[in-house]
Amino acid sequence: MHMATTVLDRTRTLLAGNIAGERIAANAEEWVASATALHGAGARLLTLWGTDDRDRDRCFRIYAAWLHAAGLVVLEHAIEDRTHPTYPSLAELFPAAGRMERAVYDLLGIASTAPDRRGWLRHNGWPEDVFPLRRDFDATRQHAVQSLPYAYVEVEGDGVHEIAVGPVHAGIIEPGGFRFSVVGEKVLRLEERLGYTHKGVARRFQGMPQASGHKLAARLSGDSAVAFSWAWCAALESIAGVVCPPRAAALRGLALEHERLANHLGDLGALGNDAGFAFGLTQFSRLKEDLLRLNAEVFSARYLMDFVVPGGVAADLPRLASDRLYALYAHLELAAAELRSIYDEHAGVQDRFRETGRLDRDTAVRLGALGLAARASGIANDLRADHPWAPYDRLDAQSAGQNGGDVAARVQVRFDEIFESLRLCRMLLAELPEGPVRTAVDAAEPYGMGIGVIEGWRGPVAMVLETGPEGTIRRCHAHDASAQNWPLLEYAILGNLVPDFPLINKSFNLSYSGQDG
Repeated sequence: MHMATTVLDRTRTLLAGNIAGERIAANAEEWVASATALHGAGARLLTLWGTDDRDRDRCFRIYAAWLHAAGLVVLEHAIEDRTHPTYPSLAELFPAAGRMERAVYDLLGIASTAPDRRGWLRHNGWPEDVFPLRRDFDATRQHAVQSLPYAYVEVEGDGVHEIAVGPVHAGIIEPGGFRFSVVGEKVLRLEERLGYTHKGVARRFQGMPQASGHKLAARLSGDSAVAFSWAWCAALESIAGVVCPPRAAALRGLALEHERLANHLGDLGALGNDAGFAFGLTQFSRLKEDLLRLNAEVFSARYLMDFVVPGGVAADLPRLASDRLYALYAHLELAAAELRSIYDEHAGVQDRFRETGRLDRDTAVRLGALGLAARASGIANDLRADHPWAPYDRLDAQSAGQNGGDVAARVQVRFDEIFESLRLCRMLLAELPEGPVRTAVDAAEPYGMGIGVIEGWRGPVAMVLETGPEGTIRRCHAHDASAQNWPLLEYAILGNLVPDFPLINKSFNLSYSGQDG
């Protein structure tokens, strides 16, 4: 009990801002007590992951990281029972933890005490007693894929029937399963089944050279390449003790804002189209294409997969790039302002947007909403403003926010963030420091752990990196805010009509690959 009190006190001290980020070791009792204190203090669960350290000290470990006004809090719980490793579930306090815990079990065989033991990532692709992230896993073995039913929660009652959507969808979007329970066209319940895009990325990272890990990170979720590669590089740089040069940090910020702009422009067009306003799709698609073409000119790629590298960026801006960029920003600002007026004044569009897919603030807080979805439901959180890192620590970034929680609110947040991103881009260009765009990053010492957290366009993305011997990666855990926000969709759809689902889904526009890892 004395140790539990000590850890709890240290957690509260950290929340008071007196310690700048710390990993706190905790036994099972301390794990629960500290998580309870964090919940009471309003901390937001960022990610949860497990490790197999039996080759080092014969233990499994479970980790959880939270975001709070004071910074990042990480709990570490060592599990000595190697036969049936278990730990106390966090899902009652932090509902988003439930799916993360199920994924940890599928990959490592570390079970939480939560009652929901259904598989999440496995999809019968390997036997229940085989765990791909264990150190003794034989990657050469082949396992027969089984076809077994998934135990969706059943809803019964007069007139209730089920509609199965997916996992394969029309078009080119990634697979995800949705089971609707409806009366007529009104949705009573939605249950998601994801994991179809699980690609074994964590296993792929193991043993890779540290110098090339950023390339895989950039490809975890293609529309967030800059955010993921920056988070990975930040994790490595923190272990290696390297500070990115100021000019490189500014160029990283410019690339991240371009990524945000491209996604918001594309989403606003798609949302207009889903509301029956094809004009919006054509206009925003044109603006997005203008941005992507200029990306190819100034960053050498339309989508910036390989721009952020350890120690900085791959290349400096070419000569006269600033003039081209300033011209584009002026063009985007005028066009976006005009299109915003058209969207706001179009009765048909607003009839589809308003009160559709509403997620109230209390539900968003309870479920641990992050990023854009949270900001549209009245929760102010944006790492660029709350925990600014270079170059944002000198930009005074402003967090967008709406209180409606519906499709209309999520549209307005996107418009607000477009104009804020354009302001930040102009500041970054105007105050671009002189100097190198990259510094050397030597191989980090083994068994160092670093966590990089970057505010991507959906919300915070995190990369947890542990180094191995001889410049390799021992393990890497990736996390996208979509993991917290996919469950929000199950609540936002309630009481709406089935035909509204594509519009509501698009208003969140969550990542399948980012969720599945």
